[in-house]
Amino acid sequence: MRKKMMMVLLAMLTLLAFPVGAFAAAADGPTNVQLQAGLNSAFTFLAFILVFFMQAGFALLEAGSTRMKNAGHVAGKTILTTGVAALAFWALGFGLGFGNDGGNGFMGLTGFFLSGADAITSFDSLSSLDVPVTIMFLFHFAFAAVSLSIACGGMAERAKLSVYIVFGILFSIIIYPVVAHWVWGGGWLSKLGMQDYAGSTVVHLTGATAALVATFLLKPRLGKFNKDGKPNAIPGHNQVYSIIGVIILWFGWFGFNPGSAVSAMGDGFFGYVALTTNIAAAAGGVFALLVSWMVFGKADIPSMLNGVLAALVAITGSCAFVAPWAALVIGAVAGIITFFTAQWFERAGLDDPVYAFSVHGIAGMWGAISTGFFATPELASVGQAGLFYGGGFHQLGVQLLGMVGTFVFVLVISFIILGGMKAIMGIRVTEEEETMGLDISEHGTYGYPEQMKLVTDAEARAPKSGSFS
Repeated sequence: MRKKMMMVLLAMLTLLAFPVGAFAAAADGPTNVQLQAGLNSAFTFLAFILVFFMQAGFALLEAGSTRMKNAGHVAGKTILTTGVAALAFWALGFGLGFGNDGGNGFMGLTGFFLSGADAITSFDSLSSLDVPVTIMFLFHFAFAAVSLSIACGGMAERAKLSVYIVFGILFSIIIYPVVAHWVWGGGWLSKLGMQDYAGSTVVHLTGATAALVATFLLKPRLGKFNKDGKPNAIPGHNQVYSIIGVIILWFGWFGFNPGSAVSAMGDGFFGYVALTTNIAAAAGGVFALLVSWMVFGKADIPSMLNGVLAALVAITGSCAFVAPWAALVIGAVAGIITFFTAQWFERAGLDDPVYAFSVHGIAGMWGAISTGFFATPELASVGQAGLFYGGGFHQLGVQLLGMVGTFVFVLVISFIILGGMKAIMGIRVTEEEETMGLDISEHGTYGYPEQMKLVTDAEARAPKSGSFS
């Protein structure tokens, strides 16, 4: 076993070293420019692998947070949405997000299908990077897939499978690429100097806002609320899965944030980004657990998990611009506010099975705003220093504008798309299908066939009350 593991590790290192080795094989040897390009390409490809692996984290987190009768469906739709995002983003999304916009500042107009002689010259926003456009596509596709996974999280346990396909295509073409262009593709927010290093706004707030709309239009799951509006707990079937899912997401985030440096050269700045990311995540988990302990009288594990994720979301936008102490504050505040907003939204009648809007939306908003407070003069390579470092209200105003603009745009477009889908094709399964579980109603088999057979057999043997509730 140890020998096999060593062989696999050697194969991975060989693969990552290929760009450099190819240059070294040249007759005259690699130039410094070629060597740097090879190293940065390998670095960015490794970051893509880490971000892509986050889909495993989402699958485990969401499946573990939902009921057994829906576990296979919830995990399986992660593969489906990833595939949908890959095709739609390749066809149109990447060009709309990062292609040249001709000065409109709203969306790109070139680089569709990532093909043709002008494919490289179609992406001026990426021209300063010495990483091939194909690798940059993979890297940004992984981000788009994460945002779509967040959006679909709010649909869990009652949305039709077809909704993930249709909405996934439109989200990957119409919604996410436009916001990405605004901030990262040379659009209007980029020109204003908005600071969003790895996507608190672009990835997380965008996905969470779509999830909020979906949650509202789908209505609560059966049995979630009593007639008086009081919520009932619907616990997930496997808390261990959820914990492993969060660990994988935390791990993958080191591709998300440090990977956004798109370079392993220079002074190793990606290491600094990894430091602030890790500090924030730790603070978010610890403070969320402590708050739940004070409020519930027990240390609530799901609250701790949400605290870790919320902190990671919040620091994603500011990880390259703030000091380590500020990262701790940003993470701790994210964990605390997410705990309380999750309780508030539930009491208000919103059934968000994985707390997508609290974890990714509210924390994404805080992440956008926090840069306007904590960005240091030394690190504010984009925009200006924050309010607490003598930068005044300018950067804070830009961050607020970007946050509000993104929220309103995604909210409106998501309502149009999902509202239209609801009217034309319907977006929710029937009560009977929801009761029996989406595993069997949508796929014809349960994710846990043996366990579910025991449940259904027990139900069949149970005495009938004469009424259906």
